[in-house]
Amino acid sequence: MQTSELPDLAHTDTKPLHWLATATAMAAVVAAAGLLQPDPAASASAPRRAAAQHGTTTAAAPDPARADFPLECGGFGTTVAKQATGDLDGDDRPETVAVVHCAAGSGSPPSGVYVLTHGSGAAPRVVATLVDPAQQMSISDFAVRDGTVSATLLGYSSDTVARCCPDQQEQVTWQWRGGAFVRATQAAPRSA
Repeated sequence: MQTSELPDLAHTDTKPLHWLATATAMAAVVAAAGLLQPDPAASASAPRRAAAQHGTTTAAAPDPARADFPLECGGFGTTVAKQATGDLDGDDRPETVAVVHCAAGSGSPPSGVYVLTHGSGAAPRVVATLVDPAQQMSISDFAVRDGTVSATLLGYSSDTVARCCPDQQEQVTWQWRGGAFVRATQAAPRSA
C-alpha cells in the first residue's frame, strides 16, 4: 500500500457547522425551486382576448414577450414570470400586467410589475410600473380581476436576511382611479 505524502484534507473532517451550512444551502435551493414554478393560469399559449366596445370585434391583449421592460440586467435579458390581462382603465381594450425579472439563471432576482398597453408601433409599451425591481421584492399570488391587480409582495427586513427566505409579506391591490394606479394595502390575514 502506498501512503500519501499529502496531509489529511480538511474537508474530510466534518463538524456541526459544516452540516448546518449544508442544510441551509439545501433549504435555499428548495425554496428557490418552489418560487420558480410556472403559474398554470398564466401559461396560455395564445394571448387572451377581450371583447371590444359593442362586442363586434375582439382586441388582443399586449404580448409581454414583445415589450421592452425598463430593467438593467447586465446582458442577461428578462424573464416574464407571470402575466394576466384585463381592462384596467375602462376603455374596453385589455391591458397586460406582467411580473418580470432578470434572467439570472439562479437565485431569486427581484421582480418588477409592469402594465402594458398597445403602443403606436408593433411592440407594446410600458405605461406604469407598479413594483420597481429596486424595491427588492418577489411577487406571489398575482392576479387581475374586475379591473383590480392584486399581489402578495415578499421582501426582506434587512440586508442580513438570506435572499432565499423573505421575512416580510404584504398583500396589495392597484386600481385605476383619476388617471393613475392607486395602491391599497390589505390587512394581513390573522393566524388561528
